[in-house]
Amino acid sequence: MTLIGRALAATAAVLLVGAVACGSDNSTGTTTPATPVLGLAATAKSTTSVDLTFNGTAGDNSYDIERAEGAAGTFAAVGSVPAPAAGGPVTYTDTALKVNTAYRYHIITNRGALKSVASGEATVTTKDFGFAANAISTDITASRTLYADTAYTLKGFIHVANGAVLTIQPGTRIYGDYATLGSALMIMKGAKIQAVGTPAAPIVFTSSRAAGQRQPGDWGGLLLVGNAPNNRSGVVNVEGTGTDGNTVVGGKNYTVQYNGGNVATDNSGTLQFVRVEFAGFAPLQDQEFNSFTFCALGSGTRASFLESLSPLDDAFEFFGGGFDIDHLIAFETADDMFDMSEGWQGRMQYLIGINTVQLTPRTGAGFYSVDLEGIENDGCNGTGCDLGFNSTPFTIPLVANFTMIGCGLSSCVGASGGHGMMLRRGTGGYYVNGVVARFPTDGISLRDQATYDRAGDTGTPSATADLQLKNIFFAEVNGKLFQPLSANQFELDSTANNLKLSTGTAASLFTTLPAVGTAPADITAFDFTPAAGSPIATGGLNAFTGAIATKAGTFVTATAYQGAVAPGAGGKWWAGWTTYARN
Repeated sequence: MTLIGRALAATAAVLLVGAVACGSDNSTGTTTPATPVLGLAATAKSTTSVDLTFNGTAGDNSYDIERAEGAAGTFAAVGSVPAPAAGGPVTYTDTALKVNTAYRYHIITNRGALKSVASGEATVTTKDFGFAANAISTDITASRTLYADTAYTLKGFIHVANGAVLTIQPGTRIYGDYATLGSALMIMKGAKIQAVGTPAAPIVFTSSRAAGQRQPGDWGGLLLVGNAPNNRSGVVNVEGTGTDGNTVVGGKNYTVQYNGGNVATDNSGTLQFVRVEFAGFAPLQDQEFNSFTFCALGSGTRASFLESLSPLDDAFEFFGGGFDIDHLIAFETADDMFDMSEGWQGRMQYLIGINTVQLTPRTGAGFYSVDLEGIENDGCNGTGCDLGFNSTPFTIPLVANFTMIGCGLSSCVGASGGHGMMLRRGTGGYYVNGVVARFPTDGISLRDQATYDRAGDTGTPSATADLQLKNIFFAEVNGKLFQPLSANQFELDSTANNLKLSTGTAASLFTTLPAVGTAPADITAFDFTPAAGSPIATGGLNAFTGAIATKAGTFVTATAYQGAVAPGAGGKWWAGWTTYARN
């Protein structure tokens, strides 16, 4: 060994002794240095997740995981994992990453009050959209699980058959095939879907086209069909089905029906932290699919934290049935944000809808609506309505804490649209603690005598009336709370029902809201939290009585604020699992 080498070795020995001494437990005389882990490896699990593995040591308490993006990124904490008591292999899955992106990882050991220096680094690149591709081209007739480490492409109209359960792991991505016109996923009567994502790993249904090329109507959408009642008699087909006839052939668009159900408690499964993007293909003229279509689903079904992004029809449409659903967000709809009809009696709380533009749909997929609204609710209309608008069961939902913001321009809503709320054809319902803004026609169109009758044929409905609107704030609705009175248009007493028509701007109500006519870059362009001093931070119906209280039960809670988001920093329930893009 050279003289310089011996000097370096001596210095290293001194440093090691010092490190051990600093880690000594003076009460026992033992040493407990926090040693960096060994054997760190990183493996791409999917387009958005990475598995880390390393060797733990007996006596360690836990391990802090730190991540950096790219070769020059700064490390930041992403999580922690407890140490196995006897030491040995440790695993950790990092989720919500970017597609086809390089990352670096290192680990810091915690032992007692000590922390180690960072371990050596492991590098990995998440997979692109071509990883472990799996095409689904025929119906799912037996229970099946879709995994987050596989990209699935729907090549055709895929039906989950009676008796089958489709389970989808958190973080799974399912692509509607752009090349197969009208691909869609339909959960049939007697089948179930268990699609339970997490805030860090939502389940995503989207277009098979690359980001930047996607358009409304690239594929069909997600449809659930149940056995609960609706108010139409005879044969009732799911809108848009049947282009391939009535014969059941896997992967084809055969006729699907939802009539005849009588099980109000029917269970079609669970949806949680699910996004549906660029859906709405129209198999038939004026019969576009929606992002989410719910046909006669019973109260055993449960749904929460759902996002619709850029559909060519409605974001959420409900035909009959009734179940509990909450935390919904709709971006850039080509038709209504929330559409309920045919005896829908569900309970809904925390709804956001916002449009800023009319996007260009996929060629041949369908057309923008001529009557785009925020809420469009109907009773019964068309064939099978034996008592016309008075067919039972009536459409009587409870819709609480909604924020609906239109694009603010007539060019975005069609010649007959632009109403914040369209209540017609004998609908009832309880609508409380809402905010309606930037609809260029008016705030509410309350039309048809049968609808007004649900309010007891009075401008101040009683606490037992089937139609009540309470504590709703309106801004930038063309100066009109209600569509002007006529032989078929009605009004409710705005003062008695606390329906406030503001002269202020919509932007003044919220923390961050894009200006009319501007193009938001991403999800950070929106913050629906009430701004400091905003009138919607208060003014809510904070105690329910009468029919509203009965309907709410323990699911819907009264709030002192109006709109879908509570004041303060902790209310941003959409943050982390939603996204925004125009293509």
